[in-house]
Amino acid sequence: MLVVATVGLMSFLGVTTETSMNVTFPTLMRTFRVSMSTVQWVTAGYLLAAALVMLTSAYMKHRFTNRALFMSGAALFILGDVICATAMSFPQLLIGRLIQAGCVGLCTPLMVNIILDVVPRAKLGFYIGIANMIVMIAPALGPTFGGAVVAVASWRMIFWSTLPVAVVLLVLGATTIRQYTPTTPYAFDWLRYGVLAASLIAFIVGLNTLSGGQWGLILGLLVITVIGLVSFVRLSRHATRHLFSLAVFRQPAFLLSFLPYIMLQFANVGINFLLPNYVQTVFAASSLAGGLILLPGSLFNGFGQPVYGWLLDKFGGRLPLYLGDLLFTVAVLVLACVGNRLGVVGVTVVYLVFAIGRSMAFGNTVAYGLKLLPASYQQDANALYNTGQQVAGAVGTTVLALMMNMIHTPGASAAQNVAAGSQLAFVLLVLLGVGIAWLFRRLLHLPAPTEKLPTR
Repeated sequence: MLVVATVGLMSFLGVTTETSMNVTFPTLMRTFRVSMSTVQWVTAGYLLAAALVMLTSAYMKHRFTNRALFMSGAALFILGDVICATAMSFPQLLIGRLIQAGCVGLCTPLMVNIILDVVPRAKLGFYIGIANMIVMIAPALGPTFGGAVVAVASWRMIFWSTLPVAVVLLVLGATTIRQYTPTTPYAFDWLRYGVLAASLIAFIVGLNTLSGGQWGLILGLLVITVIGLVSFVRLSRHATRHLFSLAVFRQPAFLLSFLPYIMLQFANVGINFLLPNYVQTVFAASSLAGGLILLPGSLFNGFGQPVYGWLLDKFGGRLPLYLGDLLFTVAVLVLACVGNRLGVVGVTVVYLVFAIGRSMAFGNTVAYGLKLLPASYQQDANALYNTGQQVAGAVGTTVLALMMNMIHTPGASAAQNVAAGSQLAFVLLVLLGVGIAWLFRRLLHLPAPTEKLPTR
């Protein structure tokens, strides 16, 4: 458990700094004189960079030792911390964030892979719950931390304050992390990786360009995305080098758990961006209050994970998956109907319900999917789960930011426009909740796994 905790805390630092920047957007816009569509790259770019690293996690697990992967992730975090803390321009800040994303990209899949190495299938729910407890507090705790730091000091202290903790974890990891499986010198498939990376980058950049109305550029980026994905699939049919196996998509247990997993992450990262900015604009709350509204939910989000995982191991998937999605859907439905009349306290309570439901469903979606998958597919599935959640987070931030700012009613105040745009975003999340329930219904009717070796 010490090894899992060390790797998990390193990932926790990365995710905390990721979401703590959401509440600093108004400050960063004034400091660097950039627009909202530009400053949101601090989060969207970070998530995209982490996703690109996570694409390689199945290969990394076979090729390099656990200790080497952890040390690399910690070093990237420390380097990014220093670059961001000393940033004199927005490009420097963004470069630091992209470097720092390598920490989450390496350490988050590593933590789950270590659990898969040593934990029996029957206890996966509980132990993945423990791992999720470490990292799932961070997405909602981050804005609280960021808001408090901005209120009493400078946004630069977000990075200076995490630097010594990262150094301590680097030293601890160097002495405690062990290797549980042998490594093999696989040849990495740079061609497939480059094609898929270009496709993902074009997709995220295209989404961020929507607010500017540059339709020719958007169309071109969409074409690049489609061509890249089609090329990747065709190259994968005859691949002889290692990246990950598309054969895992032919496993219904993976597909029916992967889709709700990324939909829940889309909603989570998106709403963690939206709500702090929502209460600051609609209710004229301070940046500290904007961060604090997520604190109660973040505590239940994280500390409830072992309990939610135990529910899965004890009662099966039906109770935690259905109940989690129900709470998630009811919460966003309330925000869609009466969000602009709730006030700061009301939004805090509704977010608490959202966080409990979302976290109950989120961690157990992966655990249940991994329980149903043959062991031969689990590392490829883990790479795709982690990559998918990062891409979904980047998309969630971009889409909900776009929707929040898309209403420009003549004569209406900025607060009224933001409230109207946010209402559309909440309706979208309600529809996602309905879709997740349908996917869970199909997932819960799948049979137990049978071993079958994947074709690479």
